[in-house]
Amino acid sequence: MSLFHVPRHLTRRALLGAGTALALTLSLTMGISGGAQAQTPPGVLIVGQIAEPKALDPAAVTAVNDFRILMNVYDGLVRYKDGTLEVEPALATAWEISEDGTEYTFTLREGVTFHDGTPFNAEAVKFNFERMLDENHPYHNTGPFPLAFFFSSVDSVEVVDDLTVKFTLNAPYAPFLSNLAYPTGLIVSPSAVEQYGAEFGRNPSGTGPFKFAEWRSNEAVVIEANPDYWDGAPALQAVVFRPITDANTRTAEMLAGGIDLMVEVPPVALSEFQSDAYQVYEQAGPHVWFLILNTKDGPFADVRVRQAANYAVNKEALVNEVLEGTADVAAGPTPPAFAWAYNDELSPYPYDPEKAKSLLAEAGAEGAELTFYVTEGGSGMLDPIAMGTAIQADLEAVGFDVKIETYEWNTFLGEVNPGLEGKADMAEMAWMTNDPDTLPFLALRTDAWPEAGGFNSGYYSNPKVDELLEAARVATDQDERAALYKEMQTIVQEDAPWVFVANWKQNAVTSDKVEGFALQPSFFLLLDDVVKN
Repeated sequence: MSLFHVPRHLTRRALLGAGTALALTLSLTMGISGGAQAQTPPGVLIVGQIAEPKALDPAAVTAVNDFRILMNVYDGLVRYKDGTLEVEPALATAWEISEDGTEYTFTLREGVTFHDGTPFNAEAVKFNFERMLDENHPYHNTGPFPLAFFFSSVDSVEVVDDLTVKFTLNAPYAPFLSNLAYPTGLIVSPSAVEQYGAEFGRNPSGTGPFKFAEWRSNEAVVIEANPDYWDGAPALQAVVFRPITDANTRTAEMLAGGIDLMVEVPPVALSEFQSDAYQVYEQAGPHVWFLILNTKDGPFADVRVRQAANYAVNKEALVNEVLEGTADVAAGPTPPAFAWAYNDELSPYPYDPEKAKSLLAEAGAEGAELTFYVTEGGSGMLDPIAMGTAIQADLEAVGFDVKIETYEWNTFLGEVNPGLEGKADMAEMAWMTNDPDTLPFLALRTDAWPEAGGFNSGYYSNPKVDELLEAARVATDQDERAALYKEMQTIVQEDAPWVFVANWKQNAVTSDKVEGFALQPSFFLLLDDVVKN
C-alpha cells in the first residue's frame, strides 16, 4: 500500500525519484530502513500534516489543518497580502463600499476558469454564498457549514452583470473583507457541487494555483500544478500532503528525508533541525490555546471553581518546560498578535494553588470529579497529551479528581463541537484566527451555543459580553472597536469560562532542497512560490 502518489504526467526523472522515495518511505515506516535517507523527487513537495483532512470543501470545514490544503486549491474574492493579515485583490480586482457600510460591490477578474473548465463569474459567487446562507438553496444540503456565521451579516448577493457582484449587509460589519479572505470565503465550482453533491468535499474544484489530483484516505492528498493559474503557474509540479498524526513519527520522517516540509514541530524536536540540512521557521500569529469549561452543568457552573482552575494550572511551567519556550502565557481570550485590539493591562492568572484551594472550599467543591477531553493532536494544539497530563496533575494537586479521555483530532472535534453537556467538564482547544471578532463571536456569545450552530461548547453566557461583541462588529472606527474588545476581555477573564493557557509562536521546518517558503500570520500554507530542487 503506497504512502503517497505522484500524478502520472510528471517527468521521468520525477517519477524515478518518486519510486525511490516511495520504496524508502515504506521501509522507513516499517522500521527496516537501516538508516537510509529517502530522496523525495524534485518538483514534488511532500508535506507532513498533523491529521487527515475532514473534507476539501472550504465552506464545510473549520480546522487549519484542512485550510492548509484548501488555500492552494481555491481563491477568494480577496486574500491576505503576503506576510500580513491585510486584504488585497484576488478573484475580485476592485471593490466599492457604500457610505453607510452596508453595500460592497466587487469587480471580478476576467477570464478565470475553475479547474473543471467552467467559468468563474458573478453567478458563481452568488451560488457559493447562497449555498451557505440560504436554507432553501438546492445545494444547502451539501453542508453543514459551521463557519457560515462569518457571513451572517449578508442579506443578499446580487448579480449586477457577469463580472460584477453586490453584497448587501443588514448592518455595517467591520470584519467583512477579512472574512472574505478566510477559507470559508473561498470560491468553489458550482458545476462540481452540482455534479458531486454531498461528495464534493472528496472531489474539489476551485480556481487556485493547484488542482486536486487524488485523496487516498489516511495516506495522502495530492494536488498538481495548475498551468493556467491567473496569477502565474506555480514552480512545483505537485504537492503531497501526508497525514502523520504522531508528532514523533512526523519528526522521524523529516529527519529521514521522507517529507520535505513539516508543520507544527514539537518543541522538544526543534534542536534536531539545527544543521545546514534544514531551515527552521518561526513566527508569532494570532493563536490561543485554552481549556473550554462546561459552565452549564457540573462543578464549573460556579465561577469560583472556574477561577480556581485558572489559579491551579501552572502555565509558566507549561510554556517553559512542556513547550520549551515556544509560547507565552495567555492572559485572556484575545491573542496579543492583534496588537490594536489586545488589552495589555490584563495580567495572566498567577499560579496560586492555595488561592485555588480556598476558592474550591468556598464553593464547596473539594474533590470535584472532572471529565477532561484531550486530543492526540490537531491544528495549533502544540503538545496536547503532555499538556493535558500536566494540567491534570496541577488540578489534582488542589483537590480536583480528573479523568482524561483521549481522542483522535477529528473524532475529538466531533465530541467537543456539539457541546460538553452531559459528557465532559472541560476540553482542550486552540484557535488561530484572522480578526479579533472571530473567536469571541463564534465561541463566547450566548447565541453561539452549539444548538445555534456556534462553537460555544461550554455554554458561557454574559449579556454584557454579547452586547460588546455585537457593537464591535458594526463599529467602523478601529479605536472604537478596540475599546469594545478590551472591555470584553476584562469581563471574560473575570468570568473565566476558559482556562487561558498559551499563545504560540508557530513553526515549521523544511529540508535544504526547499526554497521560497515563508510562514504566514494566518497560519495557512501558501505554496505557489515554493521551489523544490
